[in-house]
Amino acid sequence: MNQALLIIDAQQELIDGNQEEKEVFKKNRLIANINSVINQALVEGAHLIFVRDKDVANGEGPGFQVHSDIKIPASNAIFFDKEATNAFYKTDLLQYLKENQVSHLVIMGCKTEHCIDTAVRTATVNSFDVTLVGNGHSTTDSEVLSAENIINHHNKTLHGHYNVDNFSVVRNAEERLFEPNHNQYR
Repeated sequence: MNQALLIIDAQQELIDGNQEEKEVFKKNRLIANINSVINQALVEGAHLIFVRDKDVANGEGPGFQVHSDIKIPASNAIFFDKEATNAFYKTDLLQYLKENQVSHLVIMGCKTEHCIDTAVRTATVNSFDVTLVGNGHSTTDSEVLSAENIINHHNKTLHGHYNVDNFSVVRNAEERLFEPNHNQYR
């Protein structure tokens, strides 16, 4: 089975914050978990894909780049830049995944209620089983909910989310994420 780790918007300025936005909830845990799952992906031979949002730091400079504490492998990483909330919209991501016959995506990154939620749902519609890393995505407080409540809500809502044949499960970074357990739920 071909698998991919999809790390969305784990960018310096988005994670650390700026003059207008606070840093994401539990940023150090997020970065540590991303690094841990990158190691799992490398051991399992999974594709390693980073998606960057061109809206972050106006699409330039150090703030636009993947966070400096995230250990990007020198040779294996693929990058896609997006201009929308949806990592699949007007990017070559879907084409890349299909050409490489990927059937299972492990998803992490920022922000939970925007780009992570959209990626999980879009992936299932496009025939991928998804594992969302429950302690591998983050956000900031909204006017209505705390970041922690947003994350907990999405973990609950997206666990078992399905689109006919494909669906998502939520597991933590400490688990063997590249040993999919979707068939236990079918």
